[in-house]
Amino acid sequence: MSAMPKWADLVLIPLISLSLAALLSALVILGIGEDPVAAVRMMVTGALGSTYAWGYTLYYATNFIFTGLAVSVAFHARLFNIGGEGQATLGGLGVALVCLALPWPHWALALPAAALGAALFGAAWAAIPAWLQARRGSHIVITTIMFNFIAASLLNYLLVNVLRPVGSMDPSTARFGEGTHLPTLHDLLAPLGIAFSKAAPANISFLLALVACAAVWMLIWRSRLGYEIRALGHSEPAAIYAGIRPVRTVMWAMLISGALAGLMAVNTVMGEAERLVLNSVEGAGFIGIAVALMGRNHPAGVFLAAILFGFLYQGGAELALWTDIPRELIVVIQALVILFTGALDNMVRMPLERLFLSLRKGRA
Repeated sequence: MSAMPKWADLVLIPLISLSLAALLSALVILGIGEDPVAAVRMMVTGALGSTYAWGYTLYYATNFIFTGLAVSVAFHARLFNIGGEGQATLGGLGVALVCLALPWPHWALALPAAALGAALFGAAWAAIPAWLQARRGSHIVITTIMFNFIAASLLNYLLVNVLRPVGSMDPSTARFGEGTHLPTLHDLLAPLGIAFSKAAPANISFLLALVACAAVWMLIWRSRLGYEIRALGHSEPAAIYAGIRPVRTVMWAMLISGALAGLMAVNTVMGEAERLVLNSVEGAGFIGIAVALMGRNHPAGVFLAAILFGFLYQGGAELALWTDIPRELIVVIQALVILFTGALDNMVRMPLERLFLSLRKGRA
């Protein structure tokens, strides 16, 4: 039993880690001769100061919710799926093939079909590493890394040689038909009398991400399969003794994880670009790892962590645009947040555990 209360694990540790990352980031900004207070003010204004800013923050957060949930589901089975990049890349291919296959009359028909295509292609790309892990003992980290590169090369080949329209020099598919265009948050909120920027890319995929959060919570904590996934993650021998089949459970966990990563493409490919382009994932698969770790692999935590990283992405872009702070420093700030909330988690956790243990002994 942990000496630390649950609220400290879920709230206090992430807050301390974020504070340490912010403090070190401020020192770095001071080191290059800039004002950290002005930099924070610019980031807050750029990410949260208008509906346009919120639109971009929620657009990035939508991507991170899907990839964070993908990592979380796999991690509950003690599978470190870092193949979200490749699975989301193939998810984009699934979206494009569905959207280009038919002259869709309305987005309400195209969206479920495209989401299904994204999920199936993402799951299929996760299936081979899952099978290699479950049947052959191949390490899931190695195989998913390899499949990220394979996915990028496969998409590059398809866009250049197969899917590129005749006469076009751009390695991308043709634009999707009018009936596949998803409503933006402006379109969704206008009937309610709420003004929202027309130029912001946030769309109905954000609501789909919220549904995914609820679905993952139901899966992990309210279903038999979720119990089997968690049991396998805690102790494989105990799970086998309880009648849980490891191969089946590993396969299901990775298939669901890949499907969630693939669903990210609905936002980027169908919602924003309205065509399939190279590098539409833009690192969101790797950011999902930090989101899952910071969110403690719980859908509510993943949602909050995704909003934070959406803020960092959009605020960092505005900071690089309107100040002399170089874009590379924004990447450093994001890396510090990932470092303190992920790799250096024990640096905060262990002293706190000793503190709470000493307090508990003092009351005994």
